[in-house]
Amino acid sequence: MKAELINPFLEAARIVIEQVANVKPSTGQLGIKDVSFVEKYIWIQIGMTGQMQGDIMFGIHEVVALKMVSAMMGGYLVTEMDEMSKSAISELGNMISGNASTMLYNQGVRVDITPPKLMHSETSTGFVPKKALTIPLIMEGIGELDIQVLIA
Repeated sequence: MKAELINPFLEAARIVIEQVANVKPSTGQLGIKDVSFVEKYIWIQIGMTGQMQGDIMFGIHEVVALKMVSAMMGGYLVTEMDEMSKSAISELGNMISGNASTMLYNQGVRVDITPPKLMHSETSTGFVPKKALTIPLIMEGIGELDIQVLIA
């Protein structure tokens, strides 16, 4: 698994988060770990086909997701993960992945992405943990967003 595969997603996440939440995220430590569903976490799964096959997973604690959605809504306080909140956090993953696929295309790598699939820890039955290249983005005043790349 090549570390440079995560760079377009990391760069796209920085750009998108800065645009939609007015926060400049910093980068945590790059590593390899098992993707496993954690209590009170939300996962946004985006599939990739083409020259890169696999999934991008964005993991975010529910409390952090609510803060992120509030920031995306211009500071309007969001207190529950209702349909609007779920849609907004899914769209965040979609925007990051779309920008990353454009960056990959500009590097000569052709990929298509699938629509985002939102998952909670309680809806993850049957998921088999897999190794992923992972890097957290730290958003001051909001929390962390884990970017995990699972490439076949």
